[in-house]
Amino acid sequence: MPHVHAVCLGGSRAQGTNRPDSDWDFAVYYRGGFTPDSLRALGWPGQVFEIGGWGGGIFNGGAWLQVDGRNVDVHYRDLDEVEREVGEARAGRFRVERLMFHLAGIPTYIVVAELAMNQVLSGQLERPAYPEALRAAAPPRWWGDAQATLGYGRTAYAARGRVTETAGMIATAACQAGHAVLAAAGQWVTNEKTLLDRAGLRRVDAILAGLAPDPAELTRAVDEAQALLASSLASGAA
Repeated sequence: MPHVHAVCLGGSRAQGTNRPDSDWDFAVYYRGGFTPDSLRALGWPGQVFEIGGWGGGIFNGGAWLQVDGRNVDVHYRDLDEVEREVGEARAGRFRVERLMFHLAGIPTYIVVAELAMNQVLSGQLERPAYPEALRAAAPPRWWGDAQATLGYGRTAYAARGRVTETAGMIATAACQAGHAVLAAAGQWVTNEKTLLDRAGLRRVDAILAGLAPDPAELTRAVDEAQALLASSLASGAA
């Protein structure tokens, strides 16, 4: 494909944690005039999105394909943007962007994590270590977001007996805290699928189980979540 400088295998298959039915995830790193038409021209069935077709931001599009009976996801990666985010991460700076299927959103350093964790199949790419500046800056940012989420959930939803909204706030805060825990440990995160387990936060399931539309019970659940998340962060930082 013209203007593509490198191709990586990502996801569970790159990390050796895949199941037999796991998708195959590939990232194509390009500069300049890359167009999805060059991917369409390969002729595999599926859906090929335009650049920016996934809402813009750091995840700027890709494709869902069937290749020889396998489910294949392709992600576009603009090398100029990726290299800029490497520099930002080394300076301890990042943004959090909304992305479908991610409760907490995604940090822009996710593309740096991909460089560190993916398997390069073609071309050459940098393999960055976890920056110390990011390790210092990311945990307080994520933990601040988690505390704000829980605080809003307590007053806006739990106090009104709204179960679904309260549960959503707790789940979102748990993912935000999970990012904080793993950032403090200098561990890369590329998605939320194993985030709570890796951060030692799976016990939040028990807090959410069986919630009833009672303000006192819901407020208690928020407070229990706050204590659990704070404890996990303190243990991870120790």
